[in-house]
Amino acid sequence: MPDLPFRDRVHAGQLLAERLKAYAGGRDVVILALPRGGVPVAREIATRLNAPLDVFLVRKLGTPGQEELAMGAIAPGGVRVLNDDVVQSLRLSRQVIDAVAATEAKELARRERLYRAGRPPTDVAGRIVILVDDGLATGSTMRAAVKALRGAKPKRIIAAVPVAAPAACSQMAGEVDELVCLHAPDLFYSVGSWYEDFSQTSDVEIREALTAEKVQNATR
Repeated sequence: MPDLPFRDRVHAGQLLAERLKAYAGGRDVVILALPRGGVPVAREIATRLNAPLDVFLVRKLGTPGQEELAMGAIAPGGVRVLNDDVVQSLRLSRQVIDAVAATEAKELARRERLYRAGRPPTDVAGRIVILVDDGLATGSTMRAAVKALRGAKPKRIIAAVPVAAPAACSQMAGEVDELVCLHAPDLFYSVGSWYEDFSQTSDVEIREALTAEKVQNATR
């Protein structure tokens, strides 16, 4: 069996940072990670580009009984993006979608309190935002994040992922100012199948990353 493209999320972040090095040192650049899996990837990018790191909270709407299959996603500000192909093929009712969205909205609020500990979100107006996740399967969460971010009026939005399904990659390219994707295999399977280690990122790791970032910001 050939080696997989990425040892773990840290390795993936290092490779992505190399592709993004043109943005190193830019005073208007900010790195936003989609928790949880996007955080260790984004932390490597932020470190190597010497750019501030924050999280942008988005929640996937898992299909009942097939929670890993995204029927959509939600983001702050009441943003909701639906995967029409999944919704239509499974004949998901508005009531089902609303119920899942309500549950995920509570989790979104919980994580907001946990990760930020009272800190306001980073102001992205007029800035170059590099939006990072550990991969795109349907692309629903990234699309919800982009839609929500547009309202904050950034100068540019760059979506950066180590791996993506070709269809999600093509769709995302039309929704952002720039897409950086290292690997878009024809036989995609899942995001995790392209990592040797795809262990779940914990809430503790995310808080530690953001706490370290707060200290680094004080010295910048």
